[in-house]
Amino acid sequence: MDFNLPPRRMRDLRNLMERFALSSQSISKVNFIHLDLALTHITASTTHNYEQLEFLGDGVLRLIVAEFLLTHYPTAQVGELAAVRDILGSDRTLFRLAESYGIERFLLASESACGDQDGRKTRLAESFEAILGALYLSTHTLELIRPWLKPHLKRIAMEVMEDPARQNYKAALQEWSQGQFKEIPTYQMGRDSQMPGDPQRFTVEVWLQEECLAQGKGRTIKAAEQEAAQIAFLSRAIGPR
Repeated sequence: MDFNLPPRRMRDLRNLMERFALSSQSISKVNFIHLDLALTHITASTTHNYEQLEFLGDGVLRLIVAEFLLTHYPTAQVGELAAVRDILGSDRTLFRLAESYGIERFLLASESACGDQDGRKTRLAESFEAILGALYLSTHTLELIRPWLKPHLKRIAMEVMEDPARQNYKAALQEWSQGQFKEIPTYQMGRDSQMPGDPQRFTVEVWLQEECLAQGKGRTIKAAEQEAAQIAFLSRAIGPR
């Protein structure tokens, strides 16, 4: 495909796609106009930048992650899957992936933005999502994304799922909160459907420093507390968004 981009920019973008281990045949399917936008920060152009592609990429990422988790962890509880999904889609994870591919080198941004170290993590995470959006629009399928992204999802998900804390999230959350804030979390009873046998009969919230960290549901109060602690621990202690 021929695109009206400067030759040097085209070479750089092709080089980036090679870093993603895409074959020549796959690279030929990439819409480089979209990819260029995915790597253009709003400070470089207020009208042509990655914001809309980032919006699309967020949805693409959630779909891929949900599909991956349901395929690889079919017996996991929905609450646990949601917590792991949040980690896989967190800015922290996306930033690490963006760094691993050297995306910053290809990102167009103003000099002031490039010097803003506090915003660096967000810029790279957003651009990474925008790249997913650009690759999806190139074929309107996931064929340019799945091959290189799934190994990362598998590795990170295994790290989370195999964490010893999974055996007792209440204890893990308490240890973390004591270490971070010198406080222990409290659990507050919410809804009771009063339906015997209801797998989500009880709703419990876990609170720390006057903030509700998460909500859990379960057949028993204890089970609901464990789910709330699990979601809070995975999202706050391991992978905050």
